[in-house]
Amino acid sequence: MSEKMWGGRFSLPTDKFVEEFNASVHFDNRFYKYDIKGSIAHAKMLAKQEIISTEDRDSIIKGLNQVLQEIETGKLEWKTEDEDIHMAVEKRLTELVGDAGKRLHTARSRNDQVAVDFRMYLKAEIIEIQALIAELLNTLMKKAEAEHEVMMPGFTHLQTAQPILFAHWAMAYFQMIKRDFSRFADCLERMDFCPLGAGALAGTTFNIDRHFTAAELGFKAPTENSLDSVSDRDFALEFLAACSICQMHLSRFSEELIIYSASEFSFIELSDDFCTGSSIMPQKKNPDMPELIRGKTGRVYGSLISLLTTMKGLPLAYNKDMQEDKEPVFDAVDTIKASLKIFSPMVEKMTLRKDKMEKSAGNGYSTATDLADYLVRKGVPFRQSHHIVGSAVAYAIEKGVDLSELSMDEFARFTDVITDDIYQYITVRASVNSRVAYGGTAESSVKEQIKSAKKFLNEIY
Repeated sequence: MSEKMWGGRFSLPTDKFVEEFNASVHFDNRFYKYDIKGSIAHAKMLAKQEIISTEDRDSIIKGLNQVLQEIETGKLEWKTEDEDIHMAVEKRLTELVGDAGKRLHTARSRNDQVAVDFRMYLKAEIIEIQALIAELLNTLMKKAEAEHEVMMPGFTHLQTAQPILFAHWAMAYFQMIKRDFSRFADCLERMDFCPLGAGALAGTTFNIDRHFTAAELGFKAPTENSLDSVSDRDFALEFLAACSICQMHLSRFSEELIIYSASEFSFIELSDDFCTGSSIMPQKKNPDMPELIRGKTGRVYGSLISLLTTMKGLPLAYNKDMQEDKEPVFDAVDTIKASLKIFSPMVEKMTLRKDKMEKSAGNGYSTATDLADYLVRKGVPFRQSHHIVGSAVAYAIEKGVDLSELSMDEFARFTDVITDDIYQYITVRASVNSRVAYGGTAESSVKEQIKSAKKFLNEIY
């Protein structure tokens, strides 16, 4: 005979390999706090609704708190035969309090139990992730403010395009990661509904109070459809999508840190405690932390694709396939949190090689657009001015000089519109500070971006 809690219908014990293949307790024990919290709320509701006695309620709550203590002190051993965290907790509870423990599962199923555990777990993790994001945002804002005058080249196609402020570059990543913060907030908003009480799929015949348990567990309301409640993993998919986009931003940021720390650029230097050396080349200082963050992005993407693939063909309601929802989420949680924990101090401690950055900002004829804009302001149509400046750049390349080094006679080869005031417009600093349009790279504009960033950070801290 089966010795499982659900074994009344079975005449044979579970095959040993099947038991191991079926069990999730060795990874879903991460839910233990939420499983116990959900069970306490359920017991309170059952007593309130006079489905169990107040004596059983008190016994259950006392027993569950003891189980919690045993888990947190390492006294409770996770056993494969217990299948999952829900059965492990209920089994130990029953050992402690007897028949009262057997009454706890009245009016609920493991289907709604795991759904509520999962949501509570992710709600807590999102809050922790948002705190780490806020820390990185604060670091970026402070770095931009401290280095607000430093210039650097801006790139398109990884070719020098136009000069920008380093602070403008840093605040670009601020905007990306700020969107990540709000994306997790959106995910949290849609996740904040309690599935407990949905039962296996159709609800329950008992007169339960789902609004009570939702409020007790910190949800804004219960879910509205019991069938959807136990079938839904959209909240986990949306969480993984938010993780994937955030990790992608960190990967792009990492890529630029790797490039800019290379000797060919030498724009920045990462602190020694965020780098490693070579086993054979004693001169090497490798940017392993940003490389690892860039590499781990594939893991987070894989978690999203894994769960999307699991869910894509499932009929309603719960199917055992859905046990495969947890490990990808756990891995993504661990990866995104570790990456964020590394990133903030790594950015804070990196140093700028300002002279190299500012010298490079003028390379590649980066002020050519400023010359074209100058001609437009003198009445030359933009397409014509574009052609004139292109010819001037070709000439300067041939001579091996910068545009700002051309004489008035040389400018006259291409147009008679240019006058002596041109040299006020085609320096790197003038180019940067002329871009005063909202969101531009001029120092005045970047200061407004920093001001806005401070306001946002004050709101979320």
